Amino acid sequence: MTEKRLPSSVPVLRRALLWGLAANAGIALVGGIWGGLAAGSSGAISAVLGAAMGFVFLGLTAASVLIAVRYSMVVFFGIVMGTWILKFVLFLVLAFVLKEQPWVTPLALFLALIASVVVSLVVDVVAVAKSRMPYVSDVVLPGEDSAGR
Repeated sequence: MTEKRLPSSVPVLRRALLWGLAANAGIALVGGIWGGLAAGSSGAISAVLGAAMGFVFLGLTAASVLIAVRYSMVVFFGIVMGTWILKFVLFLVLAFVLKEQPWVTPLALFLALIASVVVSLVVDVVAVAKSRMPYVSDVVLPGEDSAGR
């Protein structure tokens, strides 16, 4: 029985998800404290909500790629682009719904969301830079089986 080799992107995306979760938990904690000090409980809730939204968007991207790598290129791009459209629609719906809520402090939500997006980008760059991934990966050479032997 031959074992199926995971694509080289899987460990990188898993690492980015874990680091992203940790970073967004930190943003939620710090933002919750600052938002609470600045605007009371609505500021704290808004900052935590902004950090959570940022992680959900990061997680949807990574999850779509982790799921899509199992399929052909056409299905891969369909899943990734479909998820991008879903994220865009979800962001618009959340923005319009949350801006009308009396318990939301827009500035705390906005700042936490921006911090989450910037930190997510940094986490992605660091995860890829430290991945030690070869320039050519996931290639089966003549004479090798799919497990690389």
